[in-house]
Amino acid sequence: MAAPYLYLASRSPRRRALLRQIGVDYRVIAVAVEEVAAAGEGAEDFVCRMALEKATAGWDCVNGFGPSAVLGADTVVMVDGALLGKPGDEAEARSQLSRLSGREHQVLCAVAMVCAAHQAVRLSKSRVWFRQLSPALIERYCATGEPLDKAGSYAIQGQAALFIRRLEGSYSGVMGLPLFETGELLHGVGLQVLFE
Repeated sequence: MAAPYLYLASRSPRRRALLRQIGVDYRVIAVAVEEVAAAGEGAEDFVCRMALEKATAGWDCVNGFGPSAVLGADTVVMVDGALLGKPGDEAEARSQLSRLSGREHQVLCAVAMVCAAHQAVRLSKSRVWFRQLSPALIERYCATGEPLDKAGSYAIQGQAALFIRRLEGSYSGVMGLPLFETGELLHGVGLQVLFE
């Protein structure tokens, strides 16, 4: 049986770049999923559900277009038990960055694969320590526009790399697509990766 063609249920340029980094051929499919935590839903359950809902929504769009598989992902930043998603505006970005300043936080990134006979979810957990950020530094960073479409209001692969004192976990997971877990999912559906 032929390996399925991969669709990425995300318009994130970071996720696209990470898939290109590991030599995976894919197409982007746009999906709309309401990203709201259910009452009493824990952070890990939420991020896994979101990744699976995105992959499932993508599958609903491509099902029937020959052998295909859909990859979905979701990322949240957690500090003091609160989830920090993408900021709605610059004021929220400043608030989130102030909250992360000089502290440790957790980044949860889930990735899900859906195809005709299979669905699976993997979770990556990372810990990140920020340096102390002055209000002036936060203001300059927000003025770059970089924080506005990132969970937790920062991009580890961008200028915010200057903020990170320490990282335990997955660099690619903090970017938005944990490549170890993604590789396992790709391998599981017969897509060519570097695994034996």
